[in-house]
Amino acid sequence: MSTGGETAGRKRVWSTPANVKLLPVSALEDPGARNLVLQIGDAFFHGFLVRKGDAVHGYVDRCPHAGLPLARELDRYLTPDKGLIVCAWHGALFQVEDGLCVGGPCSGGRLTPWPVTVRDGIVVTG
Repeated sequence: MSTGGETAGRKRVWSTPANVKLLPVSALEDPGARNLVLQIGDAFFHGFLVRKGDAVHGYVDRCPHAGLPLARELDRYLTPDKGLIVCAWHGALFQVEDGLCVGGPCSGGRLTPWPVTVRDGIVVTG
C-alpha cells in the first residue's frame, strides 16, 4: 500500500538539492525525454527531462490528475509527434515548456516543475 509519499516501502521526495550534475545534454534526444531516479538519503526522487532544441525542462514524474508516474514505458513521455508530454494512463496532454495541461482529465492543471539548467553542456539541478 502506498501512503504519505511511500511506494512499495520506499520513501519518495518531491524535490532535489541544487547543483546535482545529471547527464550531458547530448544524452537527450532532440526532441526527446528521459526518466531519472535519484537517491536522496534514504528516499527517492522520480523525475524526467524533456529536450526541445537548446531548452531542457524538468518535471516531477507524477500526473496531477491521479498521482501516477506519467509513462508506462521507460522514457515514453511524449506524444508520437513529440510536441506534447502525455500521461499514458489517462491521456492528459501537457505543454513541454511549462507543464500546463491542455487536454484530458486535469485540463488547466500543471505538472510540478523540477528546476534544471544546462551548464557547460551538462544538465544540472537548479
